[in-house]
Amino acid sequence: MSALQKFSVLTFALCLSSCGQVKDSAPANYSKRWNEIPDAVPVSVAPSKYGNPQSYEVFGTTYYVRDSSAGFQQKGIASWYGNKFHGERTSSGEDYDMYAMTAAHKTLPIPVFVEVTNHDNGRKAIVKVNDRGPFHAGRIIDLSYAAATKLGVAQAGTANVSIRVVTTEKENNRLRSAAIVESPASDNDKLYVQVAAFSTEENALQHLGKLQGEGFHDVRLHIESKKGKALYRVRIGPLPSENVAEQVLSQLKQNNHKNIKIVRNN
Repeated sequence: MSALQKFSVLTFALCLSSCGQVKDSAPANYSKRWNEIPDAVPVSVAPSKYGNPQSYEVFGTTYYVRDSSAGFQQKGIASWYGNKFHGERTSSGEDYDMYAMTAAHKTLPIPVFVEVTNHDNGRKAIVKVNDRGPFHAGRIIDLSYAAATKLGVAQAGTANVSIRVVTTEKENNRLRSAAIVESPASDNDKLYVQVAAFSTEENALQHLGKLQGEGFHDVRLHIESKKGKALYRVRIGPLPSENVAEQVLSQLKQNNHKNIKIVRNN
């Protein structure tokens, strides 16, 4: 990591981590109602030049930036930041705009688009993650004031939320091109590790991208029809032996994948 990268990340990480120590405030003349605020529109954006170091440290804690955002989901607490940082430079290099639909996250590669669901009121919004933070225990995302207003977080201060990365159609097309698609007819007597199964292609492609980001090879979609509906199974293989399959299974478990199994089509 260059000196400029270290300076950029550390400066803005420390800036955001001070939110809880110095009182922030909402804009004085913000009149939009929550249902009048449009979502951010996901587009393919090049990774930030300075916002994605391998790791960075804030107050003695080291944070490791993820290699890939594909398939990422998380639950926790959302907070927001506003007037105090309006116009300041974010970790991505963009200026912070509290009226834009943006957010900060500690480890996702930036920029990236995520859907945020407020489980306290059911509201959802799509935001562009372009900054680092929040550096408070339990908090997973820091929302701009506009995003916090849309989600109903601004007045309460915090909320119980879940987030999931939203992929663009361009990214889905890239994954489709990279994926090996097999039908049951071409899949006879082959050994695989099945990682997940989905009813939609989009979710399957997101999970496929996540596995590729973790370094797994020969990841493919096995598509079959069940009761007239398509089922997309994400698998790794074909594998040469039971021993290799067990090794892949073990690595997946270490990466916290659940409900995985070895399958053989015959």
